[in-house]
Amino acid sequence: MTLPQLPLGGASRREPVPFGFLADAEKFRSNVAPPPRQRASAGQIAGRWLLGLTIVAGLVGSLVLGMPALSTPTATQTPQSQAAQGR
Repeated sequence: MTLPQLPLGGASRREPVPFGFLADAEKFRSNVAPPPRQRASAGQIAGRWLLGLTIVAGLVGSLVLGMPALSTPTATQTPQSQAAQGR
């Protein structure tokens, strides 16, 4: 079995590549600019802030309520019977 040999100086012919049309996209750029974005109204800005604060408050609240359940009790003594103490 022999491997194909490239001609000296690199490949002289252009090989097709998948999605080659993306490389040719530079030729088809349009000179038409998209319209400018509309500015958000005060109500939209307030709504975004309110949504963000609600999400942050929910995450903080879940941490505050969940931390006691995740912590293990430390320095708690288990009740022992008098027989275990040797009396």
